[in-house]
Amino acid sequence: MSRMLSYNVAAGDAGQRLDALLAARGLYPSRSAAARAVDDGLVFVNGAAVAKKHAVATGDTIVYQVEDAIEPGPLSGQPIDLDIRFEDDSLIVLSKQVGLVCHPSVDHDDGTLVNALIYHCGAENLCNVQGEDDRLGIVHRLDRDTSGLMLAAKTDEVGYALMSDIRDRAVDRRYLALVHGVIAHDTGMIDAPIARGEKDRTRMAIRDTPSARESVTTFRVLERFEHGPRDDGYTLIDCKLFTGRTHQIRVHMEYAKHPLVGDPVYTAGSPSAPAADLGLDRQFLHSFQLSFEHPVTGESLRFADNLPEDLQDALDELSARSAGRTTAGEEVLELLKSAPKPLL
Repeated sequence: MSRMLSYNVAAGDAGQRLDALLAARGLYPSRSAAARAVDDGLVFVNGAAVAKKHAVATGDTIVYQVEDAIEPGPLSGQPIDLDIRFEDDSLIVLSKQVGLVCHPSVDHDDGTLVNALIYHCGAENLCNVQGEDDRLGIVHRLDRDTSGLMLAAKTDEVGYALMSDIRDRAVDRRYLALVHGVIAHDTGMIDAPIARGEKDRTRMAIRDTPSARESVTTFRVLERFEHGPRDDGYTLIDCKLFTGRTHQIRVHMEYAKHPLVGDPVYTAGSPSAPAADLGLDRQFLHSFQLSFEHPVTGESLRFADNLPEDLQDALDELSARSAGRTTAGEEVLELLKSAPKPLL
């Protein structure tokens, strides 16, 4: 069943794009969903169909169609391939493939990592520490198009312990990122609070607001690549998370004027030519190293994950433009030589 609802544009909304406003005010779950609704003729401004880029004005009446929510049933397991690197009775370490969403959401009600974990372990053999039945096994997340190593827990005791260790920075999570521009210093730290965007609620942003949460990222330069005719050079970096905010590395590097290559959202300051993204259609971000102490056995565990093919191809394209690797770069690239390649 569908319903027609209305919204009156307030003065603070004036000038916004229609699709951005619909998402920012929660009338649709995301900007892409709002844009689809406008394109499908389900949204009217003052009784007329308009384009999604239409700028709204104070006093406009927006009429929009929404579907009544369907109460979801219990999650089911689905036979989705998992690249498991370690597993025991307490936890799983896996390499998440590109395109796999961690848990169900408005736009993805199945086909997620949770569905895969239920199929692999059984729902009764996964932790439920997030307070929601659709997040079984989940103790931290990676973005849909971020690949690499992550943890899942089988028992609540281990799930709570891992979440506590992540909060206490006892879990060492490192990411490889290729960013636009040449970073001069070999190391850096970005300490800037992150909150939901003021106008576009699907984006995160650096904001000075009570809702903003402490966010700290450090990085080391691994390799620099010289300028080309259609770009301003590139830098390969190793990022370490000290906090775990949504889109943290992507937001912080955009804030530093070195956005991630291929990032479809956080692109301020990056070259406009599509060639500057090296053919990537997702952000160059890979969780390549994960170190932690096993909550039950006390064993120190360390895992490394080599780059998937699309990211390696982008680096190979730049190899002739390398300005040299740093000492850290030699160490990390040596580690990756002996690390397994993602299977998926």
